[in-house]
Amino acid sequence: MAEVLVYVDHVDGAVRKPTLELLTLARRVGEPVAVALGAGAADTAARLAEHGAVKVLTHDASEYADYLVVPKVDALQAAVAQVSPAAVLVPSSAEGKEIAARLALRIGSGIITDAVDLEAGDDGLVATQSVFAASFTTKSRVAKGTPVITVKPNSAAVEAAPAAGTVEALAVTFSGQATGTKVTGRTARESTGRPELTEAAIVVSGGRGVNGAENFAIIEALADSLGAAVGASRAAVDAGWYPHTNQVGQTGKSVSPQLYIANGISGAIQHRAGMQTSKTIVAVNKDAEAPIFELVDFGVVGDLFDVVPQLTEEVKARKG
Repeated sequence: MAEVLVYVDHVDGAVRKPTLELLTLARRVGEPVAVALGAGAADTAARLAEHGAVKVLTHDASEYADYLVVPKVDALQAAVAQVSPAAVLVPSSAEGKEIAARLALRIGSGIITDAVDLEAGDDGLVATQSVFAASFTTKSRVAKGTPVITVKPNSAAVEAAPAAGTVEALAVTFSGQATGTKVTGRTARESTGRPELTEAAIVVSGGRGVNGAENFAIIEALADSLGAAVGASRAAVDAGWYPHTNQVGQTGKSVSPQLYIANGISGAIQHRAGMQTSKTIVAVNKDAEAPIFELVDFGVVGDLFDVVPQLTEEVKARKG
């Protein structure tokens, strides 16, 4: 089978869930070859092998931490030259999409972003996308070169499939552009103990109806009872009630969890664009005419200040 390159998103050797999803998708269309870069790259091999990587190409250099994006593009370009893959898969994060776009330009190939599924077609790899705020589903393929495809988190269930995971050193020569943008400082993000918003299986969001920053404690309590991430609508973020890093929507983050619970969110198209591909959608809103109800699998017409605390207590009771 043809080999498929998978860019590994990891933190000091701890592989993030979207990469494991990419390995699952890659196995459908070829043999996954993982590319792990930076500190802890070699430590990813066992985890990647558990999920189907037949080979793990590794390279560590200070450039990956000291400079933005380009060193990783240089490394992926070297991996493409070494492997001649059928495709390159990259997690669809902000950085991932920039890496993918730069790589596609360098190798003279087409790019598909925010894919939600992959399959082998008669004329090459076919990617499924949700477009126009998830109002339509399209199938696309790259007509020229090696397809470079970014895949949205939660697009595939992670499946273990042990493989050899042979570790090989990747030879990388950094380009002159690699040192163009230097990282001058880092500030650790305060941990909430909750899952990463874009990777969470459950997301609980609050909107204008939450009516104040202090009331987001109600949303957080429900999220914590479910082991969920907390999201917010643009209206809530613009009002200063919750950080922009938690905004779900066209100008925020796109999420595709197994369960999305929208509380006090009207369902404007800007918000729907960021969560419409969620597997199951539940809404709580006291306005029975709110557009969000056109989208949901389950809807509750009621005051979130009455409904959400009751739901939280019921979840806790059932968990025992």
